Amino acid sequence: MKNIAIGQAGGPTSVINTTLVGFVKQAMKRNKLHFIKNGYEGLTHGQFSEGNETILKWILDHEHIPGACLGSGRYSFTDENISTAVRHLKKMSIDTLVFIGGNGTMEALNKVGIEAARQKYDLQVIGLPKTVDNDLGCTDHAPGFGSAAKFVAQATRDLSRDLYSMKNFEQVRILETMGRNAGWLAAASGFFKTTAEEGPHFIALPEKPLDQEQLLKAVKTALTNYGYAVVVVSEGVAFSNGKQLQHDVVGGRAILGGISKQIEQFLKEELKATTRAELLGMSQRSFSQSVSSRDIAEAYQVGVVGASWVEEGLSNVMVSMERAEKNEYEIVMKPASLQTVASCGERVMPLSFIDNLEAYYKWLAPIIGDPITSYPPLAPKNTVFTK
Repeated sequence: MKNIAIGQAGGPTSVINTTLVGFVKQAMKRNKLHFIKNGYEGLTHGQFSEGNETILKWILDHEHIPGACLGSGRYSFTDENISTAVRHLKKMSIDTLVFIGGNGTMEALNKVGIEAARQKYDLQVIGLPKTVDNDLGCTDHAPGFGSAAKFVAQATRDLSRDLYSMKNFEQVRILETMGRNAGWLAAASGFFKTTAEEGPHFIALPEKPLDQEQLLKAVKTALTNYGYAVVVVSEGVAFSNGKQLQHDVVGGRAILGGISKQIEQFLKEELKATTRAELLGMSQRSFSQSVSSRDIAEAYQVGVVGASWVEEGLSNVMVSMERAEKNEYEIVMKPASLQTVASCGERVMPLSFIDNLEAYYKWLAPIIGDPITSYPPLAPKNTVFTK
């Protein structure tokens, strides 16, 4: 029997609790579990809850609930805090530390493992991936992304229909997505688009500077041909002569946002058209009605695999999801070194997808997973309205 501590860190997803439940159901059979409150902050301050019957049932009840039920958030995990955290683990005789998270979480977990070795403490560390941005390295994708991409695609399609019906009043709408330096989510906005008339009519990704002339040309063309235009922009996008916009700085971390408002002002001045900027906001990572069935199944399996690796004695690894080389979609879970994951940095969209969105949508399709109700055309062919 092992003494396991598990926590959640970073921005939550709609399926991060599913991964936790998958791990707990598998690990609780032969091990003692402790749960860490509020991620690395709780680890630093020694905030653990023993996995008694009440706590275990409460966690299992969160299998399909968005947010991180243990508390997550972001925390400045300094070298001093890491050293303190390891001392807390030693004091509680924790054998295994497991964290569910993204880039920052895996980097921090790797540092905990290094510090434990420095303190001559035998500590097994396992990382379970999650992200809505799909910017985590050493994995094809991570739980949370499929559901977020599905939400963005659905929201864009529905908001496009909304704007189409209001184009005698409002002509241009700019939707801002999450994504920081990676455009996976913003690019997903066109997944359900079936005709040129439907939005989005222009997508801006942070991997490339935003060319004002290209943007203006695309919007003008859409207005001329269809009477309305939908623009989707990732929060990390910057104009070719500018910098990324910061909405705020919290705990030393830049919170990006505001590029949609800048684009709104630019298009208003250039086109004299009624223009509105909208943030898709936190619904991208928490809207339970848009959870992908594939995403939730893979999130659960990541937890189960992580728990099995605890039993096998693997350490200093993250559960990586790789596509099997077959015609049909299949994911194989393999260990990826935490050191390698930490050194990869943010995973951005490759040019092969940026320059060929149809190839990206083919890659994305099995992750979104669920069949979606098709919409009728915006108007029947050759429709003429007369007095």
